[in-house]
Formats: sequence, C-alpha cells, structure tokens
Amino acid sequence: MSAQDQNTGTTDVREAHRFDSASLERWLARNVPGYCGPLRIEQFKGGQSNPTYELTTPSARFVLRRKPPGALLKGAHAVEREFQVLEALGRAEFPVAKVHALCTDESVIGTAFYVMEFVEGRVFWDATLPNVDREQRAQYFDALNETLARLHGLDYTALGLAEYGKPGNYFARQIARWSRQYADEEAAGRDPHLDRLIEWLPRNIPPGEESAIVHGDCRFDNLIFHPTEPRVLAVLDWELSTLGHPLADLSYSALMYRLPPGMIPGLVGEDLDALGVPSEEQYLAAYCRRTGRAGIPRYDFYVAFNLFRLAAIMHGIRGRVMRGTSASVHAREMASSLEMFSRLGWNTVEQAS
Repeated sequence: MSAQDQNTGTTDVREAHRFDSASLERWLARNVPGYCGPLRIEQFKGGQSNPTYELTTPSARFVLRRKPPGALLKGAHAVEREFQVLEALGRAEFPVAKVHALCTDESVIGTAFYVMEFVEGRVFWDATLPNVDREQRAQYFDALNETLARLHGLDYTALGLAEYGKPGNYFARQIARWSRQYADEEAAGRDPHLDRLIEWLPRNIPPGEESAIVHGDCRFDNLIFHPTEPRVLAVLDWELSTLGHPLADLSYSALMYRLPPGMIPGLVGEDLDALGVPSEEQYLAAYCRRTGRAGIPRYDFYVAFNLFRLAAIMHGIRGRVMRGTSASVHAREMASSLEMFSRLGWNTVEQAS
C-alpha cells in the first residue's frame, strides 16, 4: 500500500483516542459559530503526534486537533501554541485553515483541543507527485518554495508573536531540547548515531543569527493544494513551529532530496529530469532569489541538524508506541525509521568533513 493510500482519508476513531462525543457536541454548540448537529466523528489516518478528527454535520465540516491521552513529554503536543500561530497567520492572510475555538478544559474530551475549518484540496504523500502532469510538477515545487519564503518574511512582532519563541541562539536551543527529550525517553533505548550527533552538532553551529517564524515540518504532505492548481490553500501541522532560523526550515523542506521514497516523501533514486522536478540546487537557488541570499555556506550542517531532529522525533514516536499512546496506526512503522535518519545524519557529517 502506498503512503498516499495509508494516510489519505479517515477511519473509525481508534480505541485509544475515543472520547465523550456528547460532551464535545455541547461544547461545539456553545463555542463554534453556526454549529448545528447532529455530529459524525472520524479520525484522520495520517498524523503521528496529535490525534486529528474530521467532524461532519449536515451543513459543514470541521477539523479537531487534540493532545493525545496518557503521559506526555514536557513541552510536546502543545495544541495551544498551534492555535495561537494559526490565529495570527490567518490575520496576515497567510494560507492556513481558519481556527474557530480553543478548549483547554480537559473535562470536555479528556485533553486540550482546538477546532478549525475543513479545507478541501489535494495533499501529496509522494514527492514525485504521480497524479500531476510532468509540465506542472515544477510549479508545485515552486509553490512550496514560495510559501516557505513568504512565511520567513512575515513580521512576527507585528503579528503579536514576539513571545512565540526566543529570537537567536536557535540551533543551540533546539539541539539541547531534542537531546533532553531523547535522554528522557528511556523506553525507546539508545542509538549510537544519535549519540554522536548530539556530541558533534553543538560544537559546529555556523555563525550568524536570524529569526523568523519557522514551521518546523514543512513538506508536501503538510500542505493542502488547490484541487486543480499549483496553489497552496493551507499549511497544516504547526506543532513544531516557533521563532527560529529560516535556514533550518528551508533545509528541512529540502530533505526530500536526501531521503528515499517512503512514509516521509523522498526523491532519492528518482530521475528528477524525467519527472520534471527541479534539482536540490535549483530548489535552494529559488529560495535564495526570493529572500535575497547570495548562497548558503555550510549547508551540510543544516541537513545534519534536521536529520538529527527527525531521528529524535522518531525516537519519541517509538517511546509512545512502547507506552501505547501513539496517534497513528502507522506509528510502529514510523518508529522503525529512527536508525535510517540517525545514520544519514551522521553520514552527512562524515562526508562533509
């Protein structure tokens, strides 16, 4: 089964993520303008961290995103932060789903959650874009690139997001954060390549400080495109967003050029020219033109950093699988990719030395 089939659409709510639907309906009636039941609830197949549900009524559809039940790592699954950034970006007319309401009262469905609009469009779980004509594929890559550059150009202070993160020292803070989460997740065990990256990365951070709103997980499967046009309608999944270094965000989006096809869209082994897909160099150059950069020195550091972060995230997913709190039916398969990411990260370091 393809990643597109595995992650597209909805299924019955999984046993571990069920809640009191009547309680939710009462809350929706009080807090979401125009809400009118009856309500049908299904769970989206995709998503590894925060369980996400489709709410269907006779006249409208909504999306509910919540913290998972059970014991959670400190700072993880912060749906309140997602709501905050979505609300601010909506005011800036950046392509995000409109948020309706946030609930921090855990007595309603057991954990905090928010409700947003349902955006109809196309989500691509395969970076080769198999259902897009060859002549149009480059336009979809350019739309991803343009959306990321536009995000990094927003004035986060003017949007009320000056306290959304700590400007400056981004890489040191991120490396420390994910290293702590790795150390705290004892159930998932240790990984030798991750251990080496945790030692190498803090000593090799490139000079220069920049701060922008960063998404943290910007890739094709977190974008909703127009049903027929290469135009981004909404950027999804803001759990990892903060104020950070824009080159971390750019290099993460370009990891598709370093990863094999699989659960995270990758292009390794594909004939890019035959597909009509821009090369990694062309993708990076387009971003540099949009943002006024002459180039990206020490690009391999940013690649290694993001592979380290992905490996740490997979380590956390493995821990949730061990505890029985993972949000996705495919979480066990995702967790098995931990060693691939950590190995690729350390290989990047060795090849750049």
